[in-house]
Amino acid sequence: MLIPLQGTAWALSADGIAATGDKLGVCAAEIWTLLAVETSGCGYLPDRRPQICFERHIFHRLTHGKFDDGDISDPSPGGYGALGGHQYERLNLAMVKDRDGALQSASWGIGQIMGENFGLAGFKSVENFLAAMLQSEDEQLGATADFLISRKLHFALQAHDWTSFARRYNGPDYAINRYDQRLYAAYKTYSAGSVPDLDVRATQLYLTYLGFDPGAVDGISGRRTLSALADFNRRAGLAQGNVINAELVAQLKNALPYQVAVAG
Repeated sequence: MLIPLQGTAWALSADGIAATGDKLGVCAAEIWTLLAVETSGCGYLPDRRPQICFERHIFHRLTHGKFDDGDISDPSPGGYGALGGHQYERLNLAMVKDRDGALQSASWGIGQIMGENFGLAGFKSVENFLAAMLQSEDEQLGATADFLISRKLHFALQAHDWTSFARRYNGPDYAINRYDQRLYAAYKTYSAGSVPDLDVRATQLYLTYLGFDPGAVDGISGRRTLSALADFNRRAGLAQGNVINAELVAQLKNALPYQVAVAG
């Protein structure tokens, strides 16, 4: 059965990272710093729906409080509940009331860009924005880059001014969550050369889609990743091996059920 708001959900690629770096005038370390702190570096759920967080106070504002219930619509932020699928339960309830307002009231994908910022992210409508969010992490990352440029935040990213970046990207309460400090710590790690391996990362993501458990989608090949890969090989009747490369990624991608975007 097709799941609403589910798409192809392709993994981040080297071309996607390079194109975003060129747009923003930064290297991979700065890109991974942002992604790691915003979404733990992954744009999709295991069922190939984008990572989202539904913001009830945004829905309240966009719909002028017509649907206030203290759950999906309320003047104050909060009431998030569990991440993952629960956010779609909240979004779906809101979409019944006002589809356009609901889509604009969620943050989407690998960069967690608010739907209401679709114009700043380079799209003519929130529906166009949604289609990109469903397609791939490269599309999600490109939208994030366009948003940062529209808000002139790429200058703070280039300068590694994490306090200014945190204040303008995460909001005035950024210090409560130590957002700037987390950015600084992540950049120290990634600038030292410890960026995720994209083939390993794609392998982990596609194994997850296929129902295996490779652990976190972090680009680090550990015991759980190799165990999940062995399980896939056994199920597919393939020779056992631990080599993770572009050929393996293509093999896993071809094993996925064909998926077109389902807009809900």
